[in-house]
Amino acid sequence: MTAPVPARDFRLLWSATVASRFGDALRTPALALLAATVTRDPRVIAAVAVAGQVPPLLLGLLGGVYADRWDRRRTMALVDGGRAVVVAGLAVAVALGRAGVVALLVTAFLLAALGTLFDAAAFAMLPSVVPPEDLPRANGRLAAGTAVAGGLIGAPAAGVLFAAATPLPFAANALTFTLAALLTLTLTRTPRTGGAGARGRGVWGEGMEGLRFVRRDGVLWPLTLVTAGSNLAIGGLLAVLVLYALEVLRVPPAGYGLFAATAVVGGVLGALGAGRLAARLGTLSALRVVLVAQTVALVGFALARHPVVGGVALAVFAAGGAVWNSLRAAYGQRHVPPDLLGRVGAAQRLVGMVTAPVGAALAGLAGAAYGVAPVAGAAAVVFAVVTVAGWRVLRPVPG
Repeated sequence: MTAPVPARDFRLLWSATVASRFGDALRTPALALLAATVTRDPRVIAAVAVAGQVPPLLLGLLGGVYADRWDRRRTMALVDGGRAVVVAGLAVAVALGRAGVVALLVTAFLLAALGTLFDAAAFAMLPSVVPPEDLPRANGRLAAGTAVAGGLIGAPAAGVLFAAATPLPFAANALTFTLAALLTLTLTRTPRTGGAGARGRGVWGEGMEGLRFVRRDGVLWPLTLVTAGSNLAIGGLLAVLVLYALEVLRVPPAGYGLFAATAVVGGVLGALGAGRLAARLGTLSALRVVLVAQTVALVGFALARHPVVGGVALAVFAAGGAVWNSLRAAYGQRHVPPDLLGRVGAAQRLVGMVTAPVGAALAGLAGAAYGVAPVAGAAAVVFAVVTVAGWRVLRPVPG
């Protein structure tokens, strides 16, 4: 059995993280809706989405460097305070009728850029409030909380608030960021571990040190490559999911929200069970089992032609994804030196996520040429190949 999670500090960190995620879930769809009210040009609307996706790729390693250089508790609080100011400024601009395309692009970029630093600091902060043996369970609880706050509560609430008054979701997001900052500041101070030894190499030199650490590690590198391979398939599937659900599974348009919610529910259940699975099988053995379960689920999804069957398969696949993310994070947090955690976590995220937009682009092209039905089959084939490779390179060791 895993040990109980320390009550006070983990509860505060969990609350701060969930509050931030809830605010993100309010703002992200509201920003898309706001863009659609400003212009109907699909190129501009897409540019707003891209502005929020580029910073992690450009600045991810940089966020890891400063998460290791600076006090992580204070960094998380300052970042959320800065995000509160940015999104509050957007709320005021919306209320005054001054929120044009430039304001939307700048807001999306700044919030995503600050988010890279927050994510790196939060990843590195968790081991200081949770004992090593309880990290799988703690990561699962964080994943479950953010999934509920974002997918089940925040996203539906965003549409309601936007319909009531356009500035409301942005004002609410400013409040959630402020609350998260205050909660983070109440965490117990921990000794600084970050990055003094790496100084003198320059910021990018320090960032590359995290990437080199991952590349040399016999477990972290395979884990990162398998994550990148799976994200190629997942990125492609998500790009056409709505069309696949409507055209292939015959999900009624009014029922799409419920269909999509099955993935959230599956993710929550998977996240809550991650710690128990790791305790029973060991971390790497559990990850291998998860890959097989996800492959079976994705094959079932590709073969399904009924909304219920497709929804169940999607929920199982999402549950596996939540377990994978929780246990992968926990492994790194247990085995990476504390002063490198921010940079190593950032390097893993950068390599792991860079394939998702490639998968999305390929799925879009394939869907336009051959229809969306073959895309799910292609995603299942890619995931099966990744699973075979994962079984070969992820050698089971004690969890």
